Amino acid sequence: MKILLTGATGYIGKRLLPVLVNKGHFVYCCVRDKNRFHPPESLKEHIEILELDFLNESSLLNIPIDIDAAYYLMHSMASAQHYDTLELKSASNFRLAVNKTAAKHVIYLGGIVNDTDLSKHLFSRKIVELELFKGSYQFTSLRAGIIIGSGSASFEIIRDLTEKLPIMVAPKWLNTKCQPIAVRDVISFLSECLMNSRTFGKNFDIGGSTILTYKEMLLGYAKVRGLKRRIVTLPFMTPKLSSYWLFFITSTSYKLASALVDSMKVEVVCRKSNINELLGIEPLSYEKALKRTFKKIQDQQVLSSWKDAVISSRKNLKVSDFIQVPVHGCYIDKRSRKIKNIHTTIDKIWKIGGNTGWYFGDFLWEIRGLIDKMFGGVGLRRGRTHDFEINTGDALDFWRVIYASKEEGRLLLFAEMKLPGEAWLEFKIINNRLWQTATFRPKGITARLYWYSLYPIHLIIFNGMIRKLTA
Repeated sequence: MKILLTGATGYIGKRLLPVLVNKGHFVYCCVRDKNRFHPPESLKEHIEILELDFLNESSLLNIPIDIDAAYYLMHSMASAQHYDTLELKSASNFRLAVNKTAAKHVIYLGGIVNDTDLSKHLFSRKIVELELFKGSYQFTSLRAGIIIGSGSASFEIIRDLTEKLPIMVAPKWLNTKCQPIAVRDVISFLSECLMNSRTFGKNFDIGGSTILTYKEMLLGYAKVRGLKRRIVTLPFMTPKLSSYWLFFITSTSYKLASALVDSMKVEVVCRKSNINELLGIEPLSYEKALKRTFKKIQDQQVLSSWKDAVISSRKNLKVSDFIQVPVHGCYIDKRSRKIKNIHTTIDKIWKIGGNTGWYFGDFLWEIRGLIDKMFGGVGLRRGRTHDFEINTGDALDFWRVIYASKEEGRLLLFAEMKLPGEAWLEFKIINNRLWQTATFRPKGITARLYWYSLYPIHLIIFNGMIRKLTA
């Protein structure tokens, strides 16, 4: 079959794609920016990339007429102030576009919405489902709560909280019940629903075999990791304080933290249904999902991460817009050094950031990351998805990868930390020399003062960094 896959660069879409191809389907991958999509070579002859924006109706004319089915996996949680309005418009445009095709089945992944008092985020998910249901195709909605898997936002938050805090003074919403599900099982439900007539015109809650409070999830993580943790819940911690608590301790953005806190006050437990028996799926328990996740991380098999979505940053950028580094009106710190071993230098560059750090003055980078967090930026805690692989579009601490080519010996990063301007950091190897260039395009007088005030620190950091990279 020919399948239209929206959200192909997203956390779920990246994992569903190889499963669909392995089942013999041809997949049209919908992306907003082709430069951020890096499918494995083994998949390329079985897919076609479509650069579309579902908020722009004219771009949807490229959707093939002869598709058999489609997946709606797009989600703009907290990416804009009025994300609920944008999500509804996107769903409406998708419905109208797919109505013009031969598609017989559309599958949607939303959230569990059984509570009468829904958060803005969950209510938006419900409205999107109702909009998609109006289509001329058969429709199936799968509703999930917390998704546990390597690189998922939920797992990263649980890991950050439990690993960093031996004693937690936490909000009362930690006593809210939820039914977490392993990402493996989410992918199984999505793939097994395809063209299954017994799922047509229905919605199903999907969850793991364990119902827990968020507090029990944190303590369950600690148990699997062999950690002793104590959690005290306070009844008077406001949603705003709760959001700041999540934001400062974990790798999440403030907007995402706010949306999560709002949703975590709502119980997300599955209604009874026959979906497991219908599709022959036996979901994992929370403990088994955690153990499987740790195995994937240890084996360097993290296929996708929520942090690589551009909405995890402060900019909804298209990476190709920033590949040409400006010169006019910019402050530039450019230095070069002869390389002792070109392969060693490239390996070092490709491991930069995350657990490796920045090779020189890491405590200064950490202070900058903390300052960024204090002003609502992404900070350093996003880290990186892989320890030794870098692709265009990846998040790398408080940078975004704009261009990455080992063959050319070039890595270009664009700053996503809070700045009074725009900044790039580039590493380029030419004639056995490493050229390291930091470029800052200021906006206003304050930005110029910012550059000059940090100039002495930049001298120390950038000189130390290139020395380490070329050694």
